[in-house]
Amino acid sequence: MFKEFKEFAMKGNVVDLAVGVIIGAAFGTIVKSLVDDVIMPPIGLLLGNVDFSNLFFVLKEGVKSVGPYTTLKEATEAGAVVLKYGVFVNAVVNFLIVAFSVFMVIKQLNRFKKAEVAEPAAPAGPSEEVLLLREIRDSLKK
Repeated sequence: MFKEFKEFAMKGNVVDLAVGVIIGAAFGTIVKSLVDDVIMPPIGLLLGNVDFSNLFFVLKEGVKSVGPYTTLKEATEAGAVVLKYGVFVNAVVNFLIVAFSVFMVIKQLNRFKKAEVAEPAAPAGPSEEVLLLREIRDSLKK
């Protein structure tokens, strides 16, 4: 049983999948940083110094203290029930970037596959044997 498991685990597809998952997790971290640290701050600045990750709506006041709460952290520490729509906006932007990146990678892979499958070469002329047989046939006809 151990031998079969080892063969299964060492197959190319399983190893490729593991590499893909690891690279995907690292890519997700990069995209999250890109959205949170590079893309959203200028958008927030354009919209009047809005920090999207700090946008929320209080559904129920906190037990420890009553609002108004200036930050999401303050609201959650007070025990308030909040709707975190700013975090959702960040998640949507993350998804769009990842989806676009995957689309571009797949598009390039398809382009490379098409380039590999070159147009079939024109059929070569008839072989010498065929030419000789044709000459013999034509001579016999005469």
